[in-house]
Order: sequence, then structure tokens, then C-alpha cells
Amino acid sequence: MKRFPSVKKNPEFREIYEKGKAKADRYLVLYVMKREQEGCRIGISTSKKIGNSVVRHRMARVLREIFRLHKTDIEQGHDLVVVVRASAVGQPFQVIEKSYLHLLQLHGLLLCH
Repeated sequence: MKRFPSVKKNPEFREIYEKGKAKADRYLVLYVMKREQEGCRIGISTSKKIGNSVVRHRMARVLREIFRLHKTDIEQGHDLVVVVRASAVGQPFQVIEKSYLHLLQLHGLLLCH
């Protein structure tokens, strides 16, 4: 089974926060940084402010699935960090998906939309 392409280490997150560009909307904040290797990786940040671990992990699972479904629509060679805002909790999958795609479009990373 292939490993999920994700940003895991704290120094990697910090580098993306510092050197990457950020766009935000009501539900998510998306940081994007160009990288040397092919492919895209995603990091998901969910603060304790948005809820307990069940809520935080559900949001992370939703975002991983959205990333998986749309990874062929994204320009390759970038690291993405998604920060979940409290207003995203309880929203339907389609609302979060629309927000994610909108932020990708603002960054100019969406290929087909």
C-alpha cells in the first residue's frame, strides 16, 4: 500500500508557513510553497479550538479525501498546508470541497477549473 503524500514534521510546516503564500476564506486557510520534487504533499492543521479529537480527526479525514479526489487537478510540485477554521466544523463535505477548490484557484494551482 502506498503512503499518503503528506507534510508531517514540524520544521516542514514552519518552512511552509514562513516561505509559502497564504490565501484564506471563511472555512480554510491554504498555504502553498513550491518544492523541488515532483508531486504534491498536503499537511493539515486543526487547532484544539475547533473541537475535541473526534471533530479534529474528522476534518483531517475529509480534507485528505478531498485532496485525494482532486490531486490530478492540481499543478504538481507544491507543498500545501490547510488550516481548518472553526466555522468549517459541521459543514457538509461539499462545502469544504468547494472552499478547498476555490483557494486552489486563487493560488492558480487548479488545472481544469
